[in-house]
Amino acid sequence: MAKEKITEEVQVLVETELRKGASNSRIANLLNLPYKEAVEIIETIKEDLRPDIGDEIIFFFRDEPMEGIIEKLLTNSAIVKINWDQSAERMHDLMEEKTVVNFKDIEGFKKQVNEDTEDLE
Repeated sequence: MAKEKITEEVQVLVETELRKGASNSRIANLLNLPYKEAVEIIETIKEDLRPDIGDEIIFFFRDEPMEGIIEKLLTNSAIVKINWDQSAERMHDLMEEKTVVNFKDIEGFKKQVNEDTEDLE
């Protein structure tokens, strides 16, 4: 699907679901599209997705899975505080507490905690 065929509504839906950590299958179902067609849309949107401060992301460093929270946004990258409980321990000797991650190297978003649900009690 060409980039110009992606409506704003589809863009917002896919970005929201990616930030929640939704699977491609779930997004395809929400879009009511065949899986292959939905993946093309997802990949197109993912290329242009700009993360937000506070997003929990998944990325790789030297082929090791890493997780962290975005603390500051730069032009094409972000300063990320590494979550060592969810990252490869052997990388601790190679990396500082924070690192720079290019947007293109973000593999995915961890499900965000909805703080509003705590207020509903």
